[in-house]
Amino acid sequence: MTRPKRTPGGDAVTNLVLDLFRLNNQLLAEGDRLVAPIGLTSARWQILGAIVAAAYPQPVARLARNLGAHRQNVQRIINDLSKEGLVAFETNPHHRRAQLVVLTKRGRQTFDAAMRLQAPWSDSLSEGLSVKDIEAAHRVMLTLRHNLSTKDEAETAHDEDDGATEK
Repeated sequence: MTRPKRTPGGDAVTNLVLDLFRLNNQLLAEGDRLVAPIGLTSARWQILGAIVAAAYPQPVARLARNLGAHRQNVQRIINDLSKEGLVAFETNPHHRRAQLVVLTKRGRQTFDAAMRLQAPWSDSLSEGLSVKDIEAAHRVMLTLRHNLSTKDEAETAHDEDDGATEK
């Protein structure tokens, strides 16, 4: 089988993406291990973090969009968090069916406990790296995300144009 021809940049991005997949898996596993004693998983912790990071209460669909996740997966996790008393639903004045998700007092305490565990872990993970290098890596990741978003938006617009012309 012949390997597809890529530019040097394409080869570098491919290698980076493959290692990012591996890193993501390691981060999720380590996150699960880190917050297991307080009854969380990486996925639940991530959802709680998205709720905390929002400037105001959000519906599930917006939280999912902010996370770059599927709404159904986020809904399932939020339903579990609600059963455990970590989040609650409030009426959304702008949409009857899309309730707003808020942290409960217990949810805030659990998130704060997770962040107390995360701080020393994060500090140790940064050992041997300069802040400047970490910030450069962050900029590369943000640019890749932007490029993917731009490509997705262009493809969505193209697909919508194709659909309009076929009718």
